[in-house]
Amino acid sequence: MTKIRSSDITPEQVYLSRRKFMTGVGALALLAACGRAAPESEEPPAALPVDPTLAPTEGAVAQTDELGDSFTTFEAITNYNDYYEFSTSKEAVARLAGDFPTRPWTIEVGGLVQKPRIFDIEDILRFDQEERIYRLRCVEAWSMVIPWLGFPLSRLLKEVEPLSSAKYVRFQSFYDPELMPGTLALPQYPWPYVEGLSIAEAMHDLTILSTGLYGKELLPQNGAPLRLVVPWKYGFKSIKAIVKIDLVEEMPASLWMASGYGEYGFWANVNPDVDHRRWSQATERRIGENGRRETLFFNGYADEVASLYPNLDSRDWYY
Repeated sequence: MTKIRSSDITPEQVYLSRRKFMTGVGALALLAACGRAAPESEEPPAALPVDPTLAPTEGAVAQTDELGDSFTTFEAITNYNDYYEFSTSKEAVARLAGDFPTRPWTIEVGGLVQKPRIFDIEDILRFDQEERIYRLRCVEAWSMVIPWLGFPLSRLLKEVEPLSSAKYVRFQSFYDPELMPGTLALPQYPWPYVEGLSIAEAMHDLTILSTGLYGKELLPQNGAPLRLVVPWKYGFKSIKAIVKIDLVEEMPASLWMASGYGEYGFWANVNPDVDHRRWSQATERRIGENGRRETLFFNGYADEVASLYPNLDSRDWYY
């Protein structure tokens, strides 16, 4: 197992200053590490009090996404996590996931492909890594702005040569109850965690496999060593700790779909006009900020991705 020591983490102000001089990296917009949906309740989780330690560091180079929104701090991104395999408490995940082993690690890619293959995580890291600044919009109505490191999923899929019969991509997370105490606390869920995309969504340039954030390798609480990031969808679609990717003909049933709650559908595109059945999706709270802000259609990526859904009813985008 390879662990990232706290001394290896680039301080945020150093990272931001260094980033001012970076060239040749692809910056787009930012999504975040939100993973799962909330348990039964009448309202989304209440806003946290603003912690001054989560505010932008004084004197740091201002860094924003393409809409002018500031990055969420490294401390917030790595200490406020939805990851039910470890805990339903967002503040507990980092502690409980701290010893989660991320080496050795393999990802099996197969199904309807010409060249099925097992990739070692070192193979994954040989893909050209680039920075992508994506907004994250959690289904629980909170959000972040994250500087991810990674590469388009399409590059990996092209390596295995999908067959024309492949219509969807099914992703599966690592599962071990001994290492993931949250799975024992939630036996009603059909573990392991499974998610899916259409081929068109998976091949879109905005869809990435992330290996890091803020210039460092992912930490376990953020889905190390490899997670999916799909910035125009609710965060639970961005499956963590991926061990298996299959190209399939039939739409795969995600964990939330299989749980039968009727509110965590396959498409799950961010749509402020379609409420969750227990709360509004019209606004969100940005972690580290006071108050609430309006949620953007497709999380602000409509110009890039709306053409993927010419015949999809708006209510299908979420449920």
